[in-house]
Amino acid sequence: MYFFAFFVVLAFSFYLFYKVKQVRTKRPMEKKWLSAKSSMALGLFVALFGINQLILFSGTVTYVVGIFFILIGTGSLWMGFRYYKHVLPYAQREAEELNQ
Repeated sequence: MYFFAFFVVLAFSFYLFYKVKQVRTKRPMEKKWLSAKSSMALGLFVALFGINQLILFSGTVTYVVGIFFILIGTGSLWMGFRYYKHVLPYAQREAEELNQ
């Protein structure tokens, strides 16, 4: 059970890290790129939290809420990944233009 708790805290730490980087950057495409990465980290956090609840507790309400968290988390993870793939070429082009 400590295994999932460690990864829940790690995913939330990555979410905070990417959100702080997103606020501090001035480049618009890099902001969107970091937003996608933070969305993936938040989705992973929610999904792992749901899995952890399913393992720790038993009951009908726990199963419904845990499955709901897993579905919402995987949806956020998937949409964040799709947005990440969409924004990545623009962020790379923006970084190359600023380096020249």
